[in-house]
Amino acid sequence: MSVSRPILGRPAGARGEETRQRIIEATMRCVAEVGYSRATIREIARAAAMTSGSLYHYFPTKSELIKATFVEISRITVPRLSAAADGADGVMDKLMAVFDESDQLMHEYPYAAAFDRAIRAESAAHLHLAEESDTIYASFNDVMVGIIEQADREGGLGPGVDVENASAAILALMRGLYTHAAASPSDYHATVSAVKLLIRGTLFSYNQS
Repeated sequence: MSVSRPILGRPAGARGEETRQRIIEATMRCVAEVGYSRATIREIARAAAMTSGSLYHYFPTKSELIKATFVEISRITVPRLSAAADGADGVMDKLMAVFDESDQLMHEYPYAAAFDRAIRAESAAHLHLAEESDTIYASFNDVMVGIIEQADREGGLGPGVDVENASAAILALMRGLYTHAAASPSDYHATVSAVKLLIRGTLFSYNQS
């Protein structure tokens, strides 16, 4: 009776998943720092504290690794932002929860936004990341529109403000924050705090007369 042997360099179970996650995070960092075209498998493997040969057991090509990393970011972020909104009751609390969760995500994955920016700027069309990006954006858009629709039902939108315009404004803020995170991740927490004050109407302290 023949006995199947495990693939060398690819531990099974939890250890294998931990290694895969380490590769994903190393990919985010390398691409964020040097760009898509200059990030090599050798450098990514070095950042992940493994050999190139071991890395290839997980991802046979650079294209597969880059796409897997992009998809991993969406797999993590969208459900967590959605869950943050669902876990709060009032409209303002939902918005604050989404901003707080985005702050936590950037703390946990400081290279994610810069990786995303580099991939959008350089990646080849055959990776089909544009389609993935559209799906991610649509999912997040649904979360934000749901919050604004709740505000509309409760009479919480300002005079002359409709759901479409309010949603567009909040989404524009989120896109701006994401761009800011890619350029200056260390300042992200302070910027999110200021945005929360802006939405609450307390960013400025001018006396109202």
